[in-house]
Amino acid sequence: MTTLLGISGSLRKNATNRLLVRAARDAFAPDTYIEADLHLPLYDGDLEDAEGIPPSVQTLADQIKNADAVVISTPEYNKSISGVLKNALDWVSRTEGSPWRDKPVAIMAATAGRAGGERAQFALRLCMTPFRPKLIQGPEVLVGSNTKEFDESGKLTNERYLRAINELMEELKAEI
Repeated sequence: MTTLLGISGSLRKNATNRLLVRAARDAFAPDTYIEADLHLPLYDGDLEDAEGIPPSVQTLADQIKNADAVVISTPEYNKSISGVLKNALDWVSRTEGSPWRDKPVAIMAATAGRAGGERAQFALRLCMTPFRPKLIQGPEVLVGSNTKEFDESGKLTNERYLRAINELMEELKAEI
């Protein structure tokens, strides 16, 4: 029984990064799939001091801890990861128990630009380093010109990207 947690660095309901995470889910074929909700308050040390860890943040941390593996897909905003994703990473880092520690994690990116989020993936790897997960090194899944790569039903259509996702998910499974 495997549980896969999918995290999209975009809040949009039909964001291509959400669609990319779902393509990874289909390739991974977990027994249980959970899609994280990053609608979290902005990290604020005063809020944490006054109220503790928000329930939505604790839910995310618990989902990470309880998943067998995590797949993250990030957009590229101004040559880095989205503020939403960075905020989630910052909040989870404040929870007890180091939920990312030794967790198998695969990362991907989908962007409007032709490089497909290469800088965002690099930035995400840097952000994840202090948490000490088992980051899968490749293949890199960098979906450029993202709006052209999904059909009207939200399915990824590019065979090259689908092959890379399949290989990445096989690598992720091997780390469990």
